[in-house]
Order: sequence, then C-alpha cells, then structure tokens
Amino acid sequence: MRKLIAYFSASGSTEKLAQTLARAADAALYEIKPTVPYARKDLNWMDKKARSTVEMQDPNCRPPLADTAAPVAEADVIFLGFPIWWYREPSIIDSFLDAYDLTGKTVVPFFTSGGSQLGEGQGRIEKLAKGAKVLPGKRFSARASENELRSWIDGLGLQ
Repeated sequence: MRKLIAYFSASGSTEKLAQTLARAADAALYEIKPTVPYARKDLNWMDKKARSTVEMQDPNCRPPLADTAAPVAEADVIFLGFPIWWYREPSIIDSFLDAYDLTGKTVVPFFTSGGSQLGEGQGRIEKLAKGAKVLPGKRFSARASENELRSWIDGLGLQ
C-alpha cells in the first residue's frame, strides 16, 4: 500500500506533524502551497479583511495552487493535513481536493488546532473527495510522537 502525506501549513505546526507522520507511516511527503503564500497579516483571524478571513467566509473560494504535481496517482492512501481555520479545513485544501482524481483512494484527514475540532470540515471533505473513502479526521499536537502516530495508523484498519 502506497501512502502520501499531503499537507498545508501556515505557521509550521502542521508541517512538523506531517514530517513526523511521514516517518511513522513510511510515506511520501508533499506540501500543498498556494500560488501566493500567506503572509502573517493574511492569517489575522481578528481582521475581517484579512485574506484568510475573507476566503473562509466564502465556501466556494478556491485559492490557486502553486502546482498540481502531488504524486496522488501513485498513492492508495492520502493522509491530508492542515490547521483548523474557522472550525473547518482551509480553502486551499478544497483547491487541492478539486484538483485531483481521488477515485478509489482512501483519504485520512489529520489536523492541528489549539483546541478546535474539524466541525463541518469532515462533511465538506467527504463531498469534495469524490470517489474516495474518507476516514474520520483526527486532531494532533504538532509535537505528536512517531509512536503515537504509528499507533493511530495501525488502528485505522488500512489494507
């Protein structure tokens, strides 16, 4: 079974987790990047005019991807990582899901957050990952250990 860790990280927390998960899962690693990187001011959730706030207010927003070179076609299982923004996945994740044929694949969301859960994001990912089996998402600390992540992977029943 070939595994891919595809992740978006705005501040580095999700990136750290994705790197540890890639080691624990013996998986390829791919960073999802927007064409225009997010600057610190873009991430100020208290500013109603900040880029991330504006994007998250529009459920149909699809920020352009820097590339569509993720090795999705070669993967059977795609672990999809991101920070929680406004109780769901960031819009750039929606762009990623729209860009690839996920038919027959298993998608496993994982995310970082100070305390929020995935909320409506689970259903949104299930709808956007057309043709894929989407497992329930799980929140982790950016400092999760390889052993903790390996235990989680083992419990997913992936075959």
